[in-house]
Amino acid sequence: MAALPFSTLGSGPVAAPGWPGLAGRVRPSPRDRRRLRVAHFTTLTGTAGIWGPSSINSAALAASEINAGGGVLGRELELVTYDAGVPADELARQAEALVADDTADIVLGCHMSAIRVALRRTFAGLVPYIYTPIYEGGERTPGVLAIGETPPDQARPAIAWLAERKRASRWYLIGSDYVWPWQSHRAVKRYIAAAGGQVVGEDFVALGEEDHDPYLARIRAARPDVVFISLIGLDGITFNRAFGERGLGSQMLRLANCVDETVLLGIGAENTLNLFAASGYFTGVESRANDAFLCAYESAFGRFAPVPGATAQSNYEGLYFLEALARRAGAVDPADLMRAADGLTYRAGRGPVGLRRRRAEMPIYLGEADGFDFRLRQSF
Repeated sequence: MAALPFSTLGSGPVAAPGWPGLAGRVRPSPRDRRRLRVAHFTTLTGTAGIWGPSSINSAALAASEINAGGGVLGRELELVTYDAGVPADELARQAEALVADDTADIVLGCHMSAIRVALRRTFAGLVPYIYTPIYEGGERTPGVLAIGETPPDQARPAIAWLAERKRASRWYLIGSDYVWPWQSHRAVKRYIAAAGGQVVGEDFVALGEEDHDPYLARIRAARPDVVFISLIGLDGITFNRAFGERGLGSQMLRLANCVDETVLLGIGAENTLNLFAASGYFTGVESRANDAFLCAYESAFGRFAPVPGATAQSNYEGLYFLEALARRAGAVDPADLMRAADGLTYRAGRGPVGLRRRRAEMPIYLGEADGFDFRLRQSF
């Protein structure tokens, strides 16, 4: 496949008239019922916008591959992308119009949990909503299917590993000020206590905050063994840069809840000493499934395309999950898909992933930052 350009886009819907490029901001074209239209809500602006280009690439790649194999129940996938980085009330109005005008068959969401909470009321039971990235767990809204990592599978074993292998007992928690870090930290505190540790401080930081000096001063004073970080996107970059520049990397460990290769590139190799991350996907995972995904991605977008880390790759997974689920259900109606979901196993970039009681089950890897990549230390 030839390399495909990415155009920076504003808020609102953006359509791809033919896979896989994006042609700028346009209104969705009239429906062709022979196709399965997917409204792709992914973040292109704001602090989580750093994952936008690679997320669009990953979804487009999956759509192309699935279409080449006959589509979903014989219908070709058609992607229409919406910027989930705009204010939640504006996005909610777009979602309401999407439902009222019957302009999509499926919603694919890769964005912050706060946006999912704002959108799910609109889509509940009306349009199937597949939510792909790491999240806090517990999603039970009818028609919403979440396939990302959750704290029991992701954070708990990593905390136990650091407690055992690094003798970590004092923990400081810092996260962005919205629902995912709030809920995740509640669980993380239980896992720290179970590992024999204690929390010596906690902060929640406003999205887009650039001055981390007050938080770093409190962290230095608290003298933790580990700083547990749930800062999203660009905020995670600016915090970790400042952390490294102030020499804290040599004094304590960091365990990041949402740092992938894209964020690591932004932090810079010189600021990642003793930085660990737990995730269900790293580009360095050695498997046939990952090799196939990365080879196809490079073939489609070129060697210098944005890195498809965990967040971006989840968009690829989301469409393969849809294909497997629809094949099992024999339909794309929300109720049919929900009934077929439990016990489903699908395969994409991470290899086989199972869905049990509305929670995805997959291997979790603990990586340690090594330059601009991660060295995998343990799998759980």
